[in-house]
Amino acid sequence: MPTLSKPAKIVTAAMLAIGDELLSGRTKDKNIAYLADFLTVHGIDLKEVRIVADDQPAIVEALNALRHKYDHVFTSGGIGPTHDDITADAIAAAFEVPIDHDPRAINILKSHYAGTQYELTTARMRMARIPDGASLIENPVSGAPGFSIENVHVMAGVPAIFQAMLGELSPGLEGGERMLSATVDCPFGEGTVGDALGKIQKDNPETAIGSYPRHDGKRYMTQIVVRGRGQNSIDRAVKAIHKMLDELAS
Repeated sequence: MPTLSKPAKIVTAAMLAIGDELLSGRTKDKNIAYLADFLTVHGIDLKEVRIVADDQPAIVEALNALRHKYDHVFTSGGIGPTHDDITADAIAAAFEVPIDHDPRAINILKSHYAGTQYELTTARMRMARIPDGASLIENPVSGAPGFSIENVHVMAGVPAIFQAMLGELSPGLEGGERMLSATVDCPFGEGTVGDALGKIQKDNPETAIGSYPRHDGKRYMTQIVVRGRGQNSIDRAVKAIHKMLDELAS
């Protein structure tokens, strides 16, 4: 009997970006693109991104929808020392667990601020409030930890801190089979190749084929990207695309 190939292990994720400043345009989010690249390296598919205001019911609703749908949820923003940093409370509400000052986080903050000119104020102590049952995510940049609870990873919104926390999470993240990709530069516009490209996609369902229009000031061109988890599948689709381009050029 022929040996059946083992199905690819697919691990999925979503991101929940939290903050009024993101929705007002005051802050331009840099964490989404970084997380997408980070997860691609780990073989995790980022499937959805939501942005919500600093509003506890909105955070709880979005988080509960995402955490039951995907293997991982990564949040950014709202775990600082000010009154509108309500993410930790919202996470606790979503999981229906208590939240209080965590001795582990208090010790981290005491150690961090002892080596600075800054006082560990009541406001800064807010950053030690952790939902019951959560593990801490180290913060090598500014001390105040993030946390993980079940499949939800809660991190700061400041890009440098967000990236550092992801680095701390990295060794323990279980990923799946990595997505591979190939790019074909097409000298024709999307309108010219659209129908043929749709047929190629239909004939190669194990791949995802995307087209991205470009313009050099004189003419329209298209960058075609083929993604998939098997190199042979990608190669077949790319071969079909090159054949299509040769036929259009002749």
